[in-house]
Formats: sequence, structure tokens, C-alpha cells
Amino acid sequence: MKGIYNFSAGPAMLPVDVMQRAQREFLDWQGQGCSVMEMSHRSKAFIEVAQTATDNLRKLLSVPDDYKILFTQGGGRGHFSAIPLNLAGASDTADHLVTGSWSKGAVKEASHYLQADVVGGILTTDDEITVAPQNTWTLNPNAAYFHYCPNETVDGIEINEVPDVGDVPIVADMSSNILSKSIDVSKFGVIYGGAQKNIGPSGLSVVIVHESLLDKARIETPSILNYSLLSQHDSMYNTPPTFAWYLAGLVFEWLLAKGGVEEMEKCNAQKAALLYDAIDNNDFYQNKIAKQHRSRMNVPFQLADPNLDVLFLTESEHAGLKALKGHRMVGGMRASIYNAMPLDGVQALVDFMNDFARRKG
Repeated sequence: MKGIYNFSAGPAMLPVDVMQRAQREFLDWQGQGCSVMEMSHRSKAFIEVAQTATDNLRKLLSVPDDYKILFTQGGGRGHFSAIPLNLAGASDTADHLVTGSWSKGAVKEASHYLQADVVGGILTTDDEITVAPQNTWTLNPNAAYFHYCPNETVDGIEINEVPDVGDVPIVADMSSNILSKSIDVSKFGVIYGGAQKNIGPSGLSVVIVHESLLDKARIETPSILNYSLLSQHDSMYNTPPTFAWYLAGLVFEWLLAKGGVEEMEKCNAQKAALLYDAIDNNDFYQNKIAKQHRSRMNVPFQLADPNLDVLFLTESEHAGLKALKGHRMVGGMRASIYNAMPLDGVQALVDFMNDFARRKG
């Protein structure tokens, strides 16, 4: 496995230290004589695992005391439904900023339950793709909530400033950039995301919700997606994905040992700058996202000659650089460089890109 770097957008690579610890504990967790995945979720031992993970996530993101942290099932798409069902009545409207594939998916799902209005989106020219400025958005001050995706995994667009939408609760799908940088949780009503990028394995979702938004769920809300019910039962109304929760807890411990989110933010900025510089300084590659909206987590790029795409992917795979093919809706290449991706991995990619351009350009 030496020299292999996985740039998959998700499920994504996990920290090596975490995987090795899970391997050591797999058959006999802390002398229990069984794996953590074999323990009852209501046992004292697992409740301690769950509580420690919750406490550490609260510490990492400085989550205020008046927010609940939920570990759930359903993935990000499950919460596309859970958000309107928990926060809005059937006659309500919700504002949506659409900046890519995932925020578009949220609108489509929410429209089954309420009037999902699109207030703004992206501006595209031949040379640049950018997010429309907020003064062009058509915001509704009476909306049940405002939804956006701060980091679009497919499109490589990141919004770094929290929108100013007045008193309307902000809901953010942070599946792909949670824990990558410091955020002010108090500016949000709900933060949610699938775990399979920066938190842990697929099958687990995390929801951070302000207490004032609980007890609003519509009667048809499925119990396992009812935030109030999940909160009352400490995320254990039904059997949760225990092994994924345990692995997420190990990732939180790893992050704390690395210096927390603040240190991750510095490292992620360094990795992204290295890769974008390689793209910008070589005519063989291009990225059309406006610099202020370039994602630090997901870096799409195109070759000047798309006829070389297959060769690039074949040779990069042989060089130990995995999963660089762009999303089918976008094409080209995409390098996902989440927290677990070391700087050495990005340097290896840049070295390969420079060599490939020299040989084929």
C-alpha cells in the first residue's frame, strides 16, 4: 500500500492511524471479548463510545450547548427529505441557493413537501464560473428556512461566507467540508451531512440542530428522521450504525490529536494552494471556478486535450493515484483532498501532472 493515494470523492480515504487502530481493536474491543460492532447499542460500553464521540465533535466545532448533535442514518439525501419534514409545514416555502448538483438535489426532494424556491445560483461565462452575488438573490423573509450547500462535491464550488438571510434559519449541507475549517455554528439553524468524506465511513449521517427547531416535525415524518424524537433518545430510537459511529469517534480523536479543526484548516489551505498552483501555472490544465469560490476539498480540472483523459487516468492509476476521474456529469478530472489526504499525496499528484504535461504537451 506504500505510495497509494486515494482521491475518491466519497466514500473517501480515512486516516491511516484510524484504520490501523480499528484493525487492532476489530476482534476484541478493549478486552470485551467481541468487536464493537457486536455490542448492544444500549450497553454501557457502547453508550460511552457514543457519548465520547458526541463530546469530541462538540469540542472540535465549538458547538454551543443549545444545539443537539444527532448521529443518524439516511445519508445526505435522506436529510433532503428530513429537513422540510422537520422544519416546515405543508403550506410553507423554503429558500434554496442552487450552486451545483447537491443543492439542486435538495430542491428536487424538498419540493415533494413544500414550495421550494430557488433564490439564486451560479453565473457562467466561457472563462469563469462563480456564485451570483447575494444582492441579486430573491430572498423571502417569511421562508421556513434557507438551504445551501457550502461545498459542492461534484462541481468544486465552495462558499466561504455564511449568507446573511435575516431571521430565517440557515440550513447547510456540509457533507464534504465539515471539520475542514473553523465555522461559527451559532449562525446556523441546522448543519447536516453524510459521514463518508471527512467524518467516517458511509452509512452514518450527522445533524447539528438548534433546540428551537425541534418539536416542529410534521405528523408524517418517519420516526427515524424525526430530529426531536432522535434527540429525546440520544440518537438511539432505533439501532444506529454502531460501527460507523465508533469509527467516526476515532476520527474525532485523531483530529484532536492533530491540533483540531484549526490545524486542519491550515493544512487544507496548503494542499489546495499546491494543487491549484499546478493547474494555474500550466496551460495543459485548467479550472474555471472563480478563485474566491474554489473548493479546498474537491478540485476538478480539465486537460487542454480531452482526448488524453483516458491515458491520464490509466497512467495516474499505475502511479498509485486512485479515483481521479471526474464526476460523470462534469467529466475531466477531480481530486478530492479531504482531511485524511496527506500533503505528500497532493505533492505526488502534482509531480505526476507536471511530468504528464511535459511528456504529452
